[in-house]
Amino acid sequence: MRTLTRVALAALASTVIATGTAGAEPVPPRTPGLDEIFNGYVVGTLQGGSVASPQEAFEALLVNDPFYEEPPLTGTEKPGTVVKAKQVDVLFTGFKPANLDAYKLMYVSTGIDGTTPAISTGILMIPRDGQPNSQRKLISYQEANDSVGWGCHPSTQWTGGDPLDGASWSALGPLALMFGKGYAVMISDVGNDADRRPHAVFAGKFAAHTQLDGARAALDYAPAGLDPRAQMALFGIAGGGVGAAFSAELQPTYAPELNVKSTVLEGMVVDQRNFMRVADGSVGSGFAFATLLGLEPAYPEMELDAKLNPAGREVANIFRTQCQTAYFGMPFVPLNSLFNSGLSPADEPAFQHVFDDNLLGRSGAPTSKVLIASCAADDSFMSLVPARDARELADTYRAQGTEVDYQPTDCGMVKMLTDLYGWGTDLFGMQTIDWLAAQFD
Repeated sequence: MRTLTRVALAALASTVIATGTAGAEPVPPRTPGLDEIFNGYVVGTLQGGSVASPQEAFEALLVNDPFYEEPPLTGTEKPGTVVKAKQVDVLFTGFKPANLDAYKLMYVSTGIDGTTPAISTGILMIPRDGQPNSQRKLISYQEANDSVGWGCHPSTQWTGGDPLDGASWSALGPLALMFGKGYAVMISDVGNDADRRPHAVFAGKFAAHTQLDGARAALDYAPAGLDPRAQMALFGIAGGGVGAAFSAELQPTYAPELNVKSTVLEGMVVDQRNFMRVADGSVGSGFAFATLLGLEPAYPEMELDAKLNPAGREVANIFRTQCQTAYFGMPFVPLNSLFNSGLSPADEPAFQHVFDDNLLGRSGAPTSKVLIASCAADDSFMSLVPARDARELADTYRAQGTEVDYQPTDCGMVKMLTDLYGWGTDLFGMQTIDWLAAQFD
């Protein structure tokens, strides 16, 4: 099977080069072994951890932490300013790992215009492994979080709420590898997680600002002890990959003081129109519809409710309050059946400027080295992001002067059936961590 995979990748590379959509033969990634995921640090956290009390687990599920109440701002706070913080226990499915410090942070960010103040929350996690925090690298990691509703985001997920969300489960392997290397990890909620209004998780510039300002907040939060000039990397997958890509594009002008060495982009939507066309009527119909709901808070002129028919408004009202697990409940639904016009949302004239504003590759050239690791071909039910889009983004970045590694993964059905472990670990981005580590000085 390994030989067949190498042949398939070589054939793909030949096709890519022949059609001019990439500049170099892709390098097949290396799937980490279980011993690397369950490294010494991780085994220690499991052995030394404890089960939460019933009271702790129940309170976490209520998702009513008063921490999320926003204090008034003076208007003079700079982006990245920590508004409030508290140390918390990491709690995941009722288990509290040992040797892991964590802080909920509330900080100032900006809207899509880069100037209008906004509040975001997030969680900073730092392994206790004997290394001084002042010497750690920081990973600004954005999960595969596509939730529009409140109480569905990382600072809640990692403190006991929303325990069934696939975003946190898919992050377990990458986080294990990152913690095993001694990295601090900051994850933004892309907004205040207690805000009952729908979160603009799919507005790429807003997601980028909250990610970059979350990194600023983590580095400047004195009790954490990190070096404000610490080397750092941006990591984003799926929904988080959109924010991470925009972060890489905007960082040189929005947050030039951050010492970003590399960016990993896994399975991100490059062109939302193309994603709509592929996902519409597939197993991903619910996620395509949620994308619209996660854009509208930043682009209210979309006026979704006015364009939806009664059935569409009913679905929208439910989705706006739910975590992404609910979006799996609308597979194979043609999205035009939810709109008065009968048009696919990809073709709705009023949405075109929004799709244009969220097209990757137009907001600036990343100065960090970039790794793009998306499905090599459209040959799987998981291939909702056209493979060609990722290849073309690599070309766009290269043309702008960015150093790019394109490492496509085999997401195909044959791979899934014959090597489920390799298929799954690569799908979650675990094969990229060694590359990320190699970019640090």
